[in-house]
Amino acid sequence: MASKLKIAGTWAGVLEVELENWTVPMLRDEVAKRSNCDPNSINLICAGRVLKDGGGDEKLAQVGIKNNAKILASRVCAEEGKSLKEELMAEEERSRRLTRVKAAATALAKRHADGSLPIEDFNIVLEDQSGKKVELGSETDQRAIMMGLMLHTNAKQLIQRQNYKDALEVLTMGEEAFSLCDPKVIELVDNPPILQIDMVWCYFMLRDISWLAVAGVRLEKARKGIERAHGKDSSRVRLLQGGRYPELALYLRLELLEGVVAYHSGQYDKSRKVLTSAQEKFTKLQVPDEALSLVMSMGFKERDSKRALRMSNQDVSSAVDFLVEQKAKRAQKREEDIQLRNEIMEQKKYGTTPLKKAVDIEKLNQLVSIGFEKELAAESLRRNENDAEKALDDLTNPEVNSSIQVYIESKKRKRQRQAIDSSIESLVGMGFERSRVIEAFQTAGDGATLEQALHQLLAGNATDPTNAANNQSQAIPTAAADSNIPADVANDIVNSLVSRLDNADQNGEAGGPSATSEERDAEMEDALAGELAQGDAFSDYDLEVTEEGAAISEYLALLDSTGRE
Repeated sequence: MASKLKIAGTWAGVLEVELENWTVPMLRDEVAKRSNCDPNSINLICAGRVLKDGGGDEKLAQVGIKNNAKILASRVCAEEGKSLKEELMAEEERSRRLTRVKAAATALAKRHADGSLPIEDFNIVLEDQSGKKVELGSETDQRAIMMGLMLHTNAKQLIQRQNYKDALEVLTMGEEAFSLCDPKVIELVDNPPILQIDMVWCYFMLRDISWLAVAGVRLEKARKGIERAHGKDSSRVRLLQGGRYPELALYLRLELLEGVVAYHSGQYDKSRKVLTSAQEKFTKLQVPDEALSLVMSMGFKERDSKRALRMSNQDVSSAVDFLVEQKAKRAQKREEDIQLRNEIMEQKKYGTTPLKKAVDIEKLNQLVSIGFEKELAAESLRRNENDAEKALDDLTNPEVNSSIQVYIESKKRKRQRQAIDSSIESLVGMGFERSRVIEAFQTAGDGATLEQALHQLLAGNATDPTNAANNQSQAIPTAAADSNIPADVANDIVNSLVSRLDNADQNGEAGGPSATSEERDAEMEDALAGELAQGDAFSDYDLEVTEEGAAISEYLALLDSTGRE
């Protein structure tokens, strides 16, 4: 059914359109045609809002256009119209990316806080400033803190790239995540107050004076939060860090921002006081060339050397000790990561509990240590949601123990059958005749592997030339047709084919069910996890304070110009 739209502006008249079929681009093209203009030069405004093309497939009815609606068509220069369109597209892309960041952080935090079996080969854990794993509050608290940390880390990457607008958006998401945590649980964690400082830093770098009032509130919250987490005169930090001063640059930035807010609020005396304190800290953080050269001569990189000297109050000996400690911690972390990846691979063998949790490796090892077979203990824990006492009761009950063993054997046979069926399909797809492949597996015996079946096929000249010709992309080496192949050549062929099948499996070419039906944004999740992996316990304090130093001098000069001492 046709509807009428009243057009005014570059062309005046009534258009008959089908609101359920016409899109904004179609309407723009029609108006441009009647106005003798390029479509890129036409702006359409209805009910006080500019009509956007969007994806180009939204119908007029879907964007709120009704029968007898009045639409103003205005003309801009083609370049301006094109620029506006590009700007809108960029804004939509930005919005999509920020939505992906939040969704990925939410998904990662949920999976890694609730004990679910990791999809990835890593696990995200919370650590204190000394690098020790910590458990904070309930599962909800853990999830909120993980999500807040991931978003904060992503925002810091954006700040480093001077993308302060997007950084503010992500920091706001992080603030929201931290707010979901029990305040008593998070009160000794300094990440939320540091996030507040980073938000005000973004305001400052955007030179947005409209944020002045809220900046003061955020800085007040930040100071109280940091003093609570770090202890009086940073005593808790000093104890954890062996007398070092990792927080000095952070306090410098805090005092600079406090001084800026005080200045713009007309509190000149307060501004001078905190800016002078910030300037003193800036001076302390300047690394002498001699000390830097000495530390670097011991084989350390310039950036690491500067960081160590700043945190050690320019003491060369303490800085070197710090660097050696960090190197040892990184080596230990690599070993722990390898162990963790192995544990995750092991957990994936055992499957998940009824509530989709992974089998607890620590509890499993406890049961194994008192004499139970590992696979049996793992299945008992899996059935009992990792309740070690209930699992032990089942293991010591002869009838239940026997039923678990029967289940394990049945599952092994099923997996073996699935593996053989998958191997058969893969080999048939590479040109071998199905009956020959099945015969090869039968000849190789129970538990036959792909390699053993391939050896049987090569020894028996079991290829189908027609199939091979029809599967040129997976063609079998011509030597496979010779039943008198030397053993070393046959082994090379087998290895080549097995490698090819392995690669096909990894690329999803070999078929079979996927490991998980859960839809996930793997690209964004991997990016967030990678950002976390790059950091350490000192990342929040490791600030390059050049811009802060220039700002301190600028505002002290402004104070001098007011004539106030």
